[in-house]
Amino acid sequence: MKRLTIIGGGASALMLAAQLDTKKYSVKLFDKKKTVGRKFLVAGEGGLNLTYNTTLDDLIDQYFPRAFMASIISQFTNQDLVTWLKSHDISTFTGSSNRVFPEMGIKPIEVLNKITAIISAKEIEFQLDTKWEGWNKEGQLCFEHIEDVASDIVVFALGGASWKVTGSDGSWKNCFEKQGLRVQPFQAANCAFEVDWNENFIAIHEGKPLKNIALSFENQFSKGELNISKFGLEGNAIYPLSRRIQEKLFEGENVVIHLDLKPTMTIDQLKAKYKRSRQAKVTGILSKDLNLDRTSIGLLKQFCDKNTFSNPELLVPTIKSVPIIIKSAGELDEAISTIGGIALDELDEHFQLKKIPNSYAIGEMLDWYAPTGGYLLQGCFSMGFVLAEYLNGLISREG
Repeated sequence: MKRLTIIGGGASALMLAAQLDTKKYSVKLFDKKKTVGRKFLVAGEGGLNLTYNTTLDDLIDQYFPRAFMASIISQFTNQDLVTWLKSHDISTFTGSSNRVFPEMGIKPIEVLNKITAIISAKEIEFQLDTKWEGWNKEGQLCFEHIEDVASDIVVFALGGASWKVTGSDGSWKNCFEKQGLRVQPFQAANCAFEVDWNENFIAIHEGKPLKNIALSFENQFSKGELNISKFGLEGNAIYPLSRRIQEKLFEGENVVIHLDLKPTMTIDQLKAKYKRSRQAKVTGILSKDLNLDRTSIGLLKQFCDKNTFSNPELLVPTIKSVPIIIKSAGELDEAISTIGGIALDELDEHFQLKKIPNSYAIGEMLDWYAPTGGYLLQGCFSMGFVLAEYLNGLISREG
């Protein structure tokens, strides 16, 4: 039997371990934290969004780069994941937003426990509270407090660089760069973005939501909600735009996003309602006739001059496209996920590192992107499953 070492205990590593054929491999899973799945549990604090219920093409369209992710997602789809979970006694349901969650009453820790039980039943050994530190001169794996480990195959699943408390801190970057691998700089993704709010506006509206809105940036569109914070804006409406926003910020360019406060109505429909209004004041028309809440009206006042706010021919189009200047991205460690990591051209088509023989990398430590909404977990689960299928067939092919 070949010795196979997994380093990391997130979603991709756990799916890999659960699918590996332990009649062919003697498997050990190392993680520097005292328990596996720490980021998995943090992600589940607001409801464990496992995947997204949509067509395969629409699912794949959410990933970047699409060409890299298309084959991976196609081999283990959202429907495959739901079926896999059900086969292991983890029932799911699809919410009104098409997000897929564990069945009501099943907590994230229970999902994690079921997955780790699958792995333990395969007699895979967990070596926890053990930090990987690199390689010795002979190419063996070095860990804190234990002897160096020899392994025939190594799979790295060390995560990105957000939520350091979960162990996902990107500290592995230097080890790989010393081996000659190109690692793209980490940037926050699915994160908050800084806006220079008017002091009076933020004093009144900090913590308030903007519901049922849409955002656009460079021909990308996203619907959902935003939350207003002292720092700026965050929420599921801006997360899908975060990769392109970060690219422009990184290039030093000005970033202006456009906020549609009434995405279900056209400009002509809004103008017609405005003209029929019997309200004397603009704020009354916006509130009573156009059904804009106090925060939306306050936002318009901040980003409109007096002439625009008092002229319906100018104000109504602005309601459909409020220009908001983005100054910067939020802190890396506070982001839901990160952009950056091992450059994809450092891998072959089976996740194997070209410069480190018999070594593979999967999960968020690779330079790919997906928005929140179940896409991140789906991507990690798919990578783990696809690599397991390849490795399970590897010995047969070599034989």
